[in-house]
Amino acid sequence: MTVEARFDELIHAPTRLSIVSLLTATEWAEFKFLRDQVGLTDSALSKQLTTLEEAGYVEIRKSFIGKRPRTSVRLSAHGQQAFAGHVAALQEIVARSGLAVMPSAQT
Repeated sequence: MTVEARFDELIHAPTRLSIVSLLTATEWAEFKFLRDQVGLTDSALSKQLTTLEEAGYVEIRKSFIGKRPRTSVRLSAHGQQAFAGHVAALQEIVARSGLAVMPSAQT
């Protein structure tokens, strides 16, 4: 499958970029895991997830374990495509700059 390079301002915001990057590596991620990994408050993460959900980039599932609510999130197919396009656009920007990825210095 060919990915169309497309810079995505919604994904590019640092917090949302972190969230989407984490979601690419998992089927479903629990809200608490995302909160702890990204370092946000519950309300700040909830706001970012709502923005991503409204764009169709994530799916949110709410359930209960006993009487405790549990929220899980996954990247939708649309979100996966948007993220891949955004990464491709960033790679094109870097390639046009003439910068090459430098190997780490060896001691």
